[in-house]
Amino acid sequence: MTVTVVSSATKEVRIGFDQPFCVIGERINPTGRKILAAEMKEGDYSRVEADALAQVAAGAHMLDINAGIPLADEPAILADCVKLVQSLTDVPLSIDSSIVAALESGLSVYQGKPLVNSVTGEEERLEQVLPLVKKYNAAVVAISNDETGISEDPDVRFAVARKIVARAADHGIPAEDVVVDPLVMPIGALNNAGRQVMHILHRLRDELKVNSTCGASNVSFGLPNRNGLNAAFLTMAMGAGMTSAITSPLHVEVMQAIMGADVMMGHDPDCLRWIARFREPPAEGQVSAREGRRRGRRRAGNG
Repeated sequence: MTVTVVSSATKEVRIGFDQPFCVIGERINPTGRKILAAEMKEGDYSRVEADALAQVAAGAHMLDINAGIPLADEPAILADCVKLVQSLTDVPLSIDSSIVAALESGLSVYQGKPLVNSVTGEEERLEQVLPLVKKYNAAVVAISNDETGISEDPDVRFAVARKIVARAADHGIPAEDVVVDPLVMPIGALNNAGRQVMHILHRLRDELKVNSTCGASNVSFGLPNRNGLNAAFLTMAMGAGMTSAITSPLHVEVMQAIMGADVMMGHDPDCLRWIARFREPPAEGQVSAREGRRRGRRRAGNG
């Protein structure tokens, strides 16, 4: 089975079809967060620090780091954030930028093997990003659009993904280091968006045999109870072959859905992670069944 390995200086994460689903925390991203953007632009990273720690505490296996702020020094800010977050936590990072200079700046200070977010099927982007991925021994998110835009035909999007995997191989990047984003469209605007993604995911798993990811919250854009829709989408996507997602681990219903799907797919042996997360502690004055048996044996032995 295909396994994408990413790492920090001290911790390795494995993304794969027979692995637990990989949650990539999305919150260190100033897009749509005016206060965070203003703070980052001024070199105040206190909110970045808080978001990093909160997401890891909530169960994120990786963190996405984005510093896309208009009229700011994105390469410098991204490098600062990468260094800061790596000093706070040992989870691997996804270095996220549309600016190649910013990607290289973040990669140059990273300790371990990161995930680069992202490359598209556009020729110019392929020739700019793939050499960086190879140079820094990284894995890369491959977004399935090209010069023609985002196709509503899932087979066209699959063809773009296949092209990126082939071009990555030309640069010495193996297929296991390419994680495809099939592009999740807002289902409120495109009613068959869910079916499109499931179709692509099946093909990515069965034909290309590559891992996949997405920005999970895109599917619910503009609709009420977004976390409920995101949770439903992710469980179905996991069943179709998706192996990771950029999402917020702070939403309890989303994390419950992911962890429950891991149980159902056999990726949580003996349900141990589920039990550790959700088992209720004994009420005050009560003892667990195991402790009760232990005490009973001690009494019998003393008698």
